[in-house]
Amino acid sequence: MRRIVLEQPVSRAATWAGRLALFAAVVTLYGVLVVRSGQHGPPGLAALGSGFVLALMSSLVATVGGLVIWNHGLRGAGRVFFALFLASLLLATPAYVAFQYWRLPKLNDISTDIDDPPSFSRSRAALAARDGHVPIERSRESRQPQREAYQRIIPVIIELPAEEAYTVVQRAVANLGWRVIEQSPPGGRTGSARIEAIATTRLLRFADDVTIRIRPRLEGSRIDIRSASRLGQHDLGVNAARIQAFADEIQALVTAR
Repeated sequence: MRRIVLEQPVSRAATWAGRLALFAAVVTLYGVLVVRSGQHGPPGLAALGSGFVLALMSSLVATVGGLVIWNHGLRGAGRVFFALFLASLLLATPAYVAFQYWRLPKLNDISTDIDDPPSFSRSRAALAARDGHVPIERSRESRQPQREAYQRIIPVIIELPAEEAYTVVQRAVANLGWRVIEQSPPGGRTGSARIEAIATTRLLRFADDVTIRIRPRLEGSRIDIRSASRLGQHDLGVNAARIQAFADEIQALVTAR
């Protein structure tokens, strides 16, 4: 006599959790591609945000599915784990953004010189390269939170004359992949030099503005850099990280000479 084995059905919640996770991944990838293409406005950000919302929904449905499987012995545990894993990967970015937003002060313009930040050029060429955008000049008081939050962001002092420092800075900018839009070698009454560039973030390709000032000293040169975001009022630490990467690159190039 043949025995009939009845298998438990698959949890519907587990099935839908897996589908939502896959759909969330597709929507998020689409949002990333849209934003990277240059659509930094509502369409691109809305698509990106929709992907994160779907990932959150997937994790909630997967949790419900897990409870149902545990209580009723249904199948579908693999789908629950898959949905939770994929949703966690997708939600890691907004979680990191939320953490940085809470941890760091609300700044989007960082400079190694708080008292006298390097200014941005308003020449026709610079304005054209920045699509007419010019970072606003902020008061010293509004920059004070930077002192405590980013204590390592200080002027770069090197024991090289301004002409050699200018060459080192050019190499550092090239190595970092920034696009130079205007530059002037040391000269004039003060002997200062200046380089302006546009830096883009790796994933979403947001364009940020960078200006670098080189001033001669009795024994060497002082390099100040300012990095400002075009979008939002909170840079999540991106500008400080960019300035630190620049300072590290300068020190590496000077050491290698």
